[in-house]
Amino acid sequence: MYRVIILGSGAAPGVPAIAMGWGRCNPENPKNFRTRTTTYLEYNDTRIMVDTSPDLRGQMLQNGIAALDAVLYTHSHADHLHGIDDLREINRINNASLNVYASADTVRVIKQRFPYLVASPERANNVSMQPSLVANELEYYKPFYVKDLKIVPIRLLGHAIPSTGYIFNDGDIVYIADYRKIEDRVFDFIKKEVQLAIFPMTTMEGSEFHASLEEILQDVKKLGCKQVVINHMAAECDYDEVRKNTPQNVEPAYDNMVIRIE
Repeated sequence: MYRVIILGSGAAPGVPAIAMGWGRCNPENPKNFRTRTTTYLEYNDTRIMVDTSPDLRGQMLQNGIAALDAVLYTHSHADHLHGIDDLREINRINNASLNVYASADTVRVIKQRFPYLVASPERANNVSMQPSLVANELEYYKPFYVKDLKIVPIRLLGHAIPSTGYIFNDGDIVYIADYRKIEDRVFDFIKKEVQLAIFPMTTMEGSEFHASLEEILQDVKKLGCKQVVINHMAAECDYDEVRKNTPQNVEPAYDNMVIRIE
């Protein structure tokens, strides 16, 4: 059984944003309040986090998350990465290092920006004083396991920097991060009906580096998804407006949204 929590459903500025405020979003709807994107996934007793937004501490406290087996990173933009220091609390609880997984590009950035938190597999950092993370470089389309959860990292095209998505257990769940196009090779690694797909949509109209709602819905049809959640929404995306423009199996995310899959 899976339990997925959308800890944060917003794009880089969050909603309300400092510059735009609520933008097109109705401030009376609490589902329009958005922290930056982080996603938590449980599969049986395996606990995974995808990205660590700058809002991570509050997200984990609000949802009672105090244990993780691994963290997966999609890319190195600040809104997806810069809460990484808060993982030291997991290190303190476990008194051990935590494995994080990312593409070679993202691992390189982590080591450049946060050199103090990098540990080796053989030796943990002093977890009473600093984070202790073991950075594992992924190879696209090469499966790996976190406990009993099979994960395939996939290459996403068209974003401003290299971006990685993930297929869980051959297609039970497909996680798409910032992108414009899904590489054709991805479909070879989806071997079953997709129970849940998570897509990012910064604005409904899309932009040079982000897919539009129309493009996302086209990819949803290609994947044949049973349920789809759209996250990473900026102040241009009012919850009710997005919901009105999506089919029944596609819905906008909101902070602390819980999805269960039997």
